Formats: sequence, C-alpha cells, structure tokens
Amino acid sequence: MTSATANLRVVLVDDHQLIREGLRRAFDRAGDIEVVGEAASVADAMSTLDRLRPDVLVTDVRLPDGDGITLTTQVRASNPTMGIVVLTMYAGDEQVFAALDAGASGFVGKDAPAEEVVAAARHAAANPRAFTARDLAGAMQRRMSAPAGPKLSPREREVLDLLVDGLAIAQIARRLYISESTAKTHVANIYEKLGAGNRAQAVMAAVRLGLVDDSKRR
Repeated sequence: MTSATANLRVVLVDDHQLIREGLRRAFDRAGDIEVVGEAASVADAMSTLDRLRPDVLVTDVRLPDGDGITLTTQVRASNPTMGIVVLTMYAGDEQVFAALDAGASGFVGKDAPAEEVVAAARHAAANPRAFTARDLAGAMQRRMSAPAGPKLSPREREVLDLLVDGLAIAQIARRLYISESTAKTHVANIYEKLGAGNRAQAVMAAVRLGLVDDSKRR
C-alpha cells in the first residue's frame, strides 16, 4: 500500500489498446494515480504484476488466453493486499458475484463513467478486501429471491454467454480456444440442464433463472 503522499500505482489489463488508452487518460486526469504498466493477456498480466508490484490491478473479464475472473483469483491468492478492479461489458448479477467470489475489490461496467473506474481504483487501494459494485444490494436481493437453478460449470457459463450473444458453434470454439466438438458438447449439456431443445429456449430459460442479464437480449 502506498503512503498518503504517493501516487497510486495501477496496472491495466485489456486486450483492446483503445480501452487501455482511454483508461490511462482517465487516471492521468485524476492526478493522484499513475499507470505503471499495461498488459493484453493473462500471461502478460502475471509477469507484469510480478515485476511491478502495483497497488491496484484493473482488468477486463474477457482476455484472449483466459479471463479476468481467473486472473483475479490467482492474484488474490498470492497477494491479499493488492486492490483489484474488474471491468466488463456485461455487468449482470452473475458477473458481479463471480468477481466477488474471486476476491475482487470492485466491479465496474465498461459503460460507466471514467470517474467511476477511478473511484473504484481508489477504493480498491484503500480497502482491497471490501467489495463494491453498482447495485450490489439489488443483486444480493435478486440472488436471495431467485429460484434455485441448474448448476452450470464455469466453462458452460462462458458458452451460455456466447450463445446469448448470438455466436455459432464454430465462433464459440474459436473464441474459447476449444475444438468445435467440445463446444458442441458444452452446448448439449447446457440444453439438457436448462430443459431446452434449441438456442431460443435455452436463452429464455437462462433469463428466467437469472443466469444471464435480460438486457443482453435487447
């Protein structure tokens, strides 16, 4: 943890350079935060974090060689005092709880104002084990009141998200770096667990059970 007079040191992890540049500008404007490193993959992030030892990690969820949730779990296991902020395009309840369970300090949607990301980084540095997210109370209430749904594996949840996004089997396989036959197996398992016979039924069941954000269908 830095002293009161030192800048917070941040590492950005996102596979889109434009996103990283936008975040860097936002942190530069803050005045008390310095972006000391960037990475575009989980592998690059691990080596960068080991080398630079920042106060805060800001990571996207979807990365080319893994995901930010797994990265968060790995970092938290080895560094209980580092602040970790998770960013995502899909700020649904499932993503919020995945970040919480992984040990993140904060969760921010990419559609949020830049100031919200900066505030989350400051919070993460000061309170690395105190999780914050927009509408966290509402998400907790929805989880408590939701009917018990089928148990999907982490990989099946990734596949389900891509099905909801409209990706075909071949596209899912390429996105997750798995074979098409493996992707088909995951889709078949999802259909069986959700009691669905096709993609449309699976999406409807997933929304009804709270497995995905209804806004993603619109």
